[in-house]
Amino acid sequence: MNNKTELPFNPCAGPMSRRWFLKMGTLGVTGLTMADVLRLQAAQGKPGGAPDTAVIYVWLAGGPPHLDTYDMKPEAPEEYRGQFRPIRTNVPGIDVCELLPLHAKCADKYTLIRSIAHTFSDHGGGSKHVMTGRHPATPTGSVNDAPSVPSIVAKMREHIELGLPNVITSSDGGRGQVDTYALGTAYLGPRYIPFAVDGDPSRPKFEIQNVSLNSALAERLDDRVTLLKSVDQMRRDMDARGMMNAMDRFNQQAISLLTSPRAREAFDLSREPERVRERYGRHSWGQRALMARRLVEAGCSFVTVALENPNVANTYYNWDTHAVNHDNFIDMRNRLPIYDKALTALIEDLHDRGLTKKVLLVATGEFGRTPRISISKGPKGTRYGREHWPGAMSVLVAGGGMQHGQVVGSTTSKGEHPDDRPLTPADLWATVYRHLGIDQNATIPDHTGRPQFLLPSGEPIRELI
Repeated sequence: MNNKTELPFNPCAGPMSRRWFLKMGTLGVTGLTMADVLRLQAAQGKPGGAPDTAVIYVWLAGGPPHLDTYDMKPEAPEEYRGQFRPIRTNVPGIDVCELLPLHAKCADKYTLIRSIAHTFSDHGGGSKHVMTGRHPATPTGSVNDAPSVPSIVAKMREHIELGLPNVITSSDGGRGQVDTYALGTAYLGPRYIPFAVDGDPSRPKFEIQNVSLNSALAERLDDRVTLLKSVDQMRRDMDARGMMNAMDRFNQQAISLLTSPRAREAFDLSREPERVRERYGRHSWGQRALMARRLVEAGCSFVTVALENPNVANTYYNWDTHAVNHDNFIDMRNRLPIYDKALTALIEDLHDRGLTKKVLLVATGEFGRTPRISISKGPKGTRYGREHWPGAMSVLVAGGGMQHGQVVGSTTSKGEHPDDRPLTPADLWATVYRHLGIDQNATIPDHTGRPQFLLPSGEPIRELI
């Protein structure tokens, strides 16, 4: 390939590491116990129902390359179009990358949005903007100054009690910290932090901490309750405002949840037929996607599924395939078949189980990647890559009772910017809120007591609704 941007070997750090978060304090080190979650998510609103709707949000951390997945440009110059070719799908006029053959078989069940863009090129700034639908105060770092959408959903649906967490995040082990993917609650406070499920659910000994009740845990339960009471008393003594006064009640609820059949069943993948587990793929991405389906089917409102590290040879740990990090095209050859299987299994399974009206599926990262290919020459040879690019990104949407089998918007001939129907992350979230029956113009007071709109800009995407 010729005429590509050459870069020195200086790997991108990517999204913040676990070690950075461990320096942030006790919460980062210990995480939240189930008692903490129950206490912090205690219902304060009026009892009542909510639409029987849910969202599975597939988070492609690092930023997938739109020109190598959903927005290919076969007529562009070589230094833009890359090494892959598009293939036709079962919907005339919709093409996807040749490495996504299962996508090609079910294009009638999803929509590709090709014209979403923003201006934040840092992982932190991009994640904050996409996760909140707002312009963050700072362009870097992943600690929110506005609540993430999952935390707002937790707030708006806090009155729903199902016997399991209502808003959940599933990610690789050690990546469940609230700020890893800019899932922070900002002025909503810690009670609305999503419940984190870390680890690889494809492993035989995988367990959900604070939910699974094995024999060893049962034997230690009395000691655990005693320890929790001691820690809670210390917290109450230190808390001048008395926020911990009802902790004993939440400890009781936590213990109840530990033995809750509903929680155990929702997380228990062994209850799925082998053919279903194989359909998703016997790897962390496939089984994490399957768990998300089980959780929303059990009543959870919002499940974020981070598909970050595919754990296969010749791939980078996330989608951040700079030339200095990894060869983008080698990475995609190994990564995309896993993604293809897991995501399309989820799309097809939602249809097979009659969940496509209830469940809205959204798949995206924090931005796209540069249309122009970069080159890095170093001790490991020549690598081809794509850098951060918020100027254009592709988003897949399925389910939600919406119109599918279409493409919304387009980019310019080289995939650099929206060409028609320019959209923003706020438009995507306005669509999500509409599906969930949440009024984006409702307000929540910030730290100063000033009312803040849930989503101050954006409109539901009309082609979908």
